[in-house]
Amino acid sequence: MNCVSPKVFLVGETQIVSQGLQDYLNHVGAPEWTSDAPSDAEKLCEVMGRLCYRSFSPGLNPNVTRVREGNKPYLANIVDVGHGSVLEHAVVNFIFADVSRVVTHELVRHRAGVAISQESLRFVRLDTLSAYVPVHIRENEKGMEVFVRTLEQLEELQLELADIFKIDEEKKFDVKKKLTSAFRRIAPLGLATTIGWSCNFRTLRHVIEMRTDPHAEEEIRLLFAEVFYLVQKRYPNLFSDYEVEMVDDLPWVRTGSRKV
Repeated sequence: MNCVSPKVFLVGETQIVSQGLQDYLNHVGAPEWTSDAPSDAEKLCEVMGRLCYRSFSPGLNPNVTRVREGNKPYLANIVDVGHGSVLEHAVVNFIFADVSRVVTHELVRHRAGVAISQESLRFVRLDTLSAYVPVHIRENEKGMEVFVRTLEQLEELQLELADIFKIDEEKKFDVKKKLTSAFRRIAPLGLATTIGWSCNFRTLRHVIEMRTDPHAEEEIRLLFAEVFYLVQKRYPNLFSDYEVEMVDDLPWVRTGSRKV
């Protein structure tokens, strides 16, 4: 067996169509409007917020005599007043590798504002098993011995079944698929896998808050701590309100503007 830790890959993000945005700004009467947003995602959230009040510049809306300048203060105000729907427009796309099915079973509970594609063990045959080893197991010699022995035995059983049914000699893919699906039934829940997970920023903020909480499962806390540090660096104005406290050697990411 292989001992692994969760890995986060940011593989996609919202990109603004510059000409389309400029055409809209011309239409609304703010052709000179610009943003100092450090990313297209943050710029798009700002645009969607400003169009609600036509607040690109004073005078476009007779009720608006002054506007908040700058992407960072603008988004900070959006978060502070709880106008979270604006953050639903921008999306990020992740691949989480070497995460257990413990994690993916937890992750699929967050359905609103997400898209999910998971590695299929109906098609992907198991040979070497990989798993994340929780700290309580790692710190106990006898516990670690039982953990490793169990994974190695299950790994051997996968290979034994493959040999019994001569799956490598099977020519029909449909038969291989059925056998692979049958073999996976004795794979452990802690088996490492890969999942594609996309979400909007409102959802991402919520999941980071929920899954770095000290009461959350250890591996998913580790995963979303890594997610947080990645997105905080890439989208600083959307995550400037967060504070980090270390609890049990893992980050607890908190904000006063929860469930935006």
